Amino acid sequence: MSFLTIEKIKKSFNNETVLHHLNLSIKEGEFVTLLGPSGCGKSTLLRTIAGLIHPDEGTIHIDGKNVTEVKPKDRQVGMVFQSYALFPNMTVQENIEFGLKMKKLDKESIKQNVARVIELVELTGKERSYPRELSGGQQQRVALARSLVTQPKVLLLDEPLSALDAQIRKNLQKQLRSIQQELNMTTILVTHDQEEAMAVSDYIYIMNKGHIAQSGSPHEIYTRPASEFVARFIGNYNVLSRKEISNLFNDDNGYTRDIYAIRPEAFSEAPVKDGYEITGKIQKMTMLGNITRYELEVNNVCFIADHLHKIEEDSQKRETITLYLNRKDVISLT
Repeated sequence: MSFLTIEKIKKSFNNETVLHHLNLSIKEGEFVTLLGPSGCGKSTLLRTIAGLIHPDEGTIHIDGKNVTEVKPKDRQVGMVFQSYALFPNMTVQENIEFGLKMKKLDKESIKQNVARVIELVELTGKERSYPRELSGGQQQRVALARSLVTQPKVLLLDEPLSALDAQIRKNLQKQLRSIQQELNMTTILVTHDQEEAMAVSDYIYIMNKGHIAQSGSPHEIYTRPASEFVARFIGNYNVLSRKEISNLFNDDNGYTRDIYAIRPEAFSEAPVKDGYEITGKIQKMTMLGNITRYELEVNNVCFIADHLHKIEEDSQKRETITLYLNRKDVISLT
């Protein structure tokens, strides 16, 4: 059953439509990501859910209640921003308890709730520290705790990890997902990082120019992109025309669509049934940790193929490589 429903939401700024009658349905306890390039409307949609932006048309329901005209403070929605937005003159504890004081909770309830979330986000011992004394990752956890402590029905995250370095970001992704599952909190994340979306989400909405380009589980999105835009945005798909596919395989039987996509890791060095054998000239080889990425050329068609790196193999000395591809891994796009 839907816990948060967005129906035909439209929003324009200066006569330019940013959201085109969007529809979303999110289950209770689900972790959903709005994924897309900068300027696609994802942050505008998030702020509309929060009540910071009022839609021109459409409705928003949370837990069965129409909140379209409800003030932000009364929607029971928590929001974490990229900029942390902490009070610099307040300690960690004071920042976290601020929302509870605004709700006029008694001192004992505030103390218990703050202690619980401080432990949850692993900031025990930092209660008396000021934001300037914390790392970026610690500051972001304070911002998260400040939203969690008010026990919102929906938690909104506006690119909260994008300002952090790669290792801290990956650690916080795991922590964020763990906290969300422990609390069973309905959560919506905005990001342009497809790896981040794949790592934390139950369900993904890919946005493009104010429209929903595709929605589905991370597995569905990655393995079956529905359009050229999604294929180019997700992963490192080879996106090829009908002519390029025919030249690559020396076979034009059955390939009637204009555009096709092939995952780089779909190519194998082991023969496959019902597939193609391709010998490509190595144009470039790049080491990507445990992956070797080949940039190859066959019949004037350039494409990439990813393989697990083999320590004993000296690929630098190879000029060509023979690969195999199953027909089912050639995905037709609309």
